[in-house]
Amino acid sequence: MPNTTSPRRQRRVLAAAAATTAAVLSAGVLGGAATAHDGDPHDGTAYTPPPVVDAGPVTGSFRNTPASARHEVWLVDQSDTRRDGDAAANVFASYGGTVHVYDGADLRRDATTAPAERVDLGGATAALCRASTGANPVRPHMLSFSPDDSHAILAFVTSGHVVVFDAAAREPVACFRTEPGAGGARQAHAALPTPDGRYVLVANQNGKKLERIRTDYAAGVFTQEPEATLDLTAGTTPNGMPMQTPGDPTVRPDNAPICPFVPSTGYPAFVSLRGGGLFAVDPYAERLRVVAEYPATEVARDGCGFTEAAGWVYGNGGSNPGNLSGWFQYRLPVGEAGTYSAANPPSMPAVDVVDHDTRGPRDAHGVATVARKYVWAFDRAAHVVQVYDASTAETVVTVNLRTAGSQRPAPDIADVSPDGRAVYASTRGPNPLTGTHAAVGDAPGVLVLEAGLDGRTPAVRGHAGISNVVAGVERADPHGLAVRVIR
Repeated sequence: MPNTTSPRRQRRVLAAAAATTAAVLSAGVLGGAATAHDGDPHDGTAYTPPPVVDAGPVTGSFRNTPASARHEVWLVDQSDTRRDGDAAANVFASYGGTVHVYDGADLRRDATTAPAERVDLGGATAALCRASTGANPVRPHMLSFSPDDSHAILAFVTSGHVVVFDAAAREPVACFRTEPGAGGARQAHAALPTPDGRYVLVANQNGKKLERIRTDYAAGVFTQEPEATLDLTAGTTPNGMPMQTPGDPTVRPDNAPICPFVPSTGYPAFVSLRGGGLFAVDPYAERLRVVAEYPATEVARDGCGFTEAAGWVYGNGGSNPGNLSGWFQYRLPVGEAGTYSAANPPSMPAVDVVDHDTRGPRDAHGVATVARKYVWAFDRAAHVVQVYDASTAETVVTVNLRTAGSQRPAPDIADVSPDGRAVYASTRGPNPLTGTHAAVGDAPGVLVLEAGLDGRTPAVRGHAGISNVVAGVERADPHGLAVRVIR
């Protein structure tokens, strides 16, 4: 049966379950087949989203972007734009991708007519990566901006490249490739800057490493630091526990890093793991090192979304092909060096479970903090956004994002305008290139929402569509999205 226990009751249930081996084993992942985190495997019980409701009239403050809140919205289309590579020469036969850059004011006035600049990643970006690494960049996936919004950082998940762009010029200035890791694999699923602008942390997913790039945005100097790399499979944690436990679903069976996140305090860096569990890492140590550890019985697998709100870091766990009931939300205190310390026992500070729904299909992925008080959690399988009060962790409202123009929006990564009035979410294509089990959409592009009632009520206000038709088939598949403040 689905888990419909209240979030507060779930916290007590999870704490009690962790105390016994039997409960721990029932919550795990065995042989790659995922089970629900605190309940039975998804049994086919359907999640029924709330009905679509009229969004009501748009407000003037939404349509009219103030000069103090000027911003751009960068959307990453993962689909290839070039097919002239030489696979035998290790430069990948198909490569590239596209970044669509919108003026936020245009999207808020009328998304359907909003023009976009297009950056073809198969051009100057691919040329720079070939010159720097000997390989073409493939599958642009996650995007972020430097703290001063002067540079964009783009991770290519298939080829393992990380490219730094001069954001104003839309020009690539540096290209790196992650190290070969587990089984010779390398990927760059996500790359995120530290708030002080000193580093970029890179999740080398299939390589199972956390890597670091030193950054000096003002000088335009970027340096890969292999000596700082943390191997997430080898050795033990400060508590003497194995870093990775293949075959044991109760600890950390698969340490492929999904996404790093660094809160505004700069410490620690949180790293979600594909098989479940979590590490908190000192991002400034000479060699990246674990300062807190959590098992898969406390943090669900396949999580990517992180956001900071009301003194908490909110994270999630998503779905996978073996388990389509992927809705797990949790939080940890933002903390500091004394809060997250290698001297602490495991699971300190404790995970606070916010929500867990074993019905399906559901897939927690993108999140955003709105008005500093609310966490918007997007579900790309159920096509809804669920809003939580960041302080109390209680659900405020769940909104169905379907419209007359899209019955499967598949909202993915989201970000917020600097004035907090608009929220933008990437919407996936009909032929997804990543997350294929949960991210099938029907209208690739950018979904534009108004944050009404002081940020707690989402309202769909428009959609900007993109397209990349190849041989009669729509291949456009947006994923990464980020807002750049115009300073």
